[in-house]
Amino acid sequence: MICHTGLVDAFGTRGLEEVIQGVNLSWRKNASCRGLDPAIFYPASEEDAAEAKAICAGCLVREACLEYALVNRERDGVWGGATEKERRRILRHRRKTA
Repeated sequence: MICHTGLVDAFGTRGLEEVIQGVNLSWRKNASCRGLDPAIFYPASEEDAAEAKAICAGCLVREACLEYALVNRERDGVWGGATEKERRRILRHRRKTA
C-alpha cells in the first residue's frame, strides 16, 4: 500500500515511482500513517478498522489517499478512512450518479 510507508520503505520510493509512472503520489509525504505499522491499516475484519479510521480522520491528505484507492481499485486495507466495503459503496454511488 502506497499510503502506508512500511510498504513504501520495503519497495523503496524510487522503485515504487517506476512501477506507478505518471501518478502524483506527493501527498504521501504528509500522510498521518507515515511511519506507523502498516498492519494497523489491514485489520482482520471491518469491525477492527476503528484504529486506522481514527488515524485517517485527522489526516491532511485523507481525500487524496481515498481517491487513489478508488481509482486504483485497492481491494485491501483502510485507505482515506474507508474500508474495502465502504469504497465499493462509494464506487457504486458514483456509477449511479454519473
